[in-house]
Amino acid sequence: MEYRTLGKTGLRVSRLGLGGIPIQRIDAEGTKELVHQMAEMGVNYIDTARAYTVSEEYLGYALEGIRDKFILATKGRATKREEMKADIEKSLHNLRTNYIDLYQFHNPSMAALDEIIAPGGALEAMKEAKQEGKIGHIGATAHSVEVFARLLELPWVETIMFPYNIVENQAQELIAKCTEKNIGFICMKPLAGGAIEDGKLALRYVASNENVTEIIPGMADLKELQQNAQAISDTSPLTEEERAALQHIRDTLGTQFCRRCNYCAPCTVGISIPSAFLFEGYLSRYGLESWARDRYQAMEHTASECIACGQCETRCPYHLPIREMMKRTAQEFGY
Repeated sequence: MEYRTLGKTGLRVSRLGLGGIPIQRIDAEGTKELVHQMAEMGVNYIDTARAYTVSEEYLGYALEGIRDKFILATKGRATKREEMKADIEKSLHNLRTNYIDLYQFHNPSMAALDEIIAPGGALEAMKEAKQEGKIGHIGATAHSVEVFARLLELPWVETIMFPYNIVENQAQELIAKCTEKNIGFICMKPLAGGAIEDGKLALRYVASNENVTEIIPGMADLKELQQNAQAISDTSPLTEEERAALQHIRDTLGTQFCRRCNYCAPCTVGISIPSAFLFEGYLSRYGLESWARDRYQAMEHTASECIACGQCETRCPYHLPIREMMKRTAQEFGY
C-alpha cells in the first residue's frame, strides 16, 4: 500500500481510502467486516459525514478496538458556532472516539462560507475543538470550482475535497495549486458516483495525477475493496488502449449525468431520482434493456410521476436540469 502525506496536516494516509456514503446500504456487522479487512490491507483512511445517516454510527461500532489504525475524517454542514459545536460532539459520540483527525465543512456555498468565517460562525467552533484536541485538522469539501478557488485562499484550510474523475477534470489547475500550497487534495467521486462502469480504469486515471493525495471511492463490500486496491496499486503508465477507452467514456457520458450523491432527496412524490437515472443509463448507454426495465418497473414511484416542483434542483450540487432529465427518463421507459 502506498502512503502519502496529506498536505500541511502531516498525516500519513494510504492512497486509497474509504468513501463512507455506501455504508448506508449495509449493516453494522458488514461495516465491521469491511473495516477490519481494510486494517489488514493497510488502508488507513476513512471518510464519512454527519449527513450520511447511519454511516458514522456503523463506523464507530466497526472501529472499536482498532481506532488507532485509522485516520478518521468526517464533515458537518453547520454554519453557526453552536450548531457546529453540537455537530462535532455528535460525531465524536457516533464514532465512539475522543478525537477526529480531520473535520471538514461539508460543501458550503459562497454565502455559507461567509457565515462560517463571520463572528459567531462555525469556524470558531472548529478552532476551539482543535485547541481542545477533539479534532486534529480542518478541511472543506466543494462541488463548484468557485468555492474550490476561494478555499485555496483561506489560511486555515488544510485539506480540500472535490470531485475528480475521467469526465470531471475541470479543477485540474486548482488541484495542482493544492500541491503548491501544501494543501492535501482528497478526490471524491473517482467513479463519477458509479456512472463510470470501468472502475479499474477510472481509478488508474485518478491515481496517475501526482497532485491527488487521497482517493476515496465509495465502498460497501470486500470485493470492491480488493478491486480498488488492485487498481490503485497498478502504477504503470496508461496505455494507448486505455487512453482510447477514457475518451470513449467522456464521449458517452458528457457532463450532464447523475453522480448518485442523493443530495436531491427527498423527492416531493417519493421518486428515487438517482435510481431512475441509473436505470435509464443502463437502458440508453449500456444496452441492458431487460435488466433496466425490470428494475425500473419495480420502483415504487417512476419518473412519469414527477410533478416538476423543482425542489430537487435547488439541492443538486451539480445544477442538473433534473426535471428535464426526468421527462427524458419517462419517455425512454414509456411511463
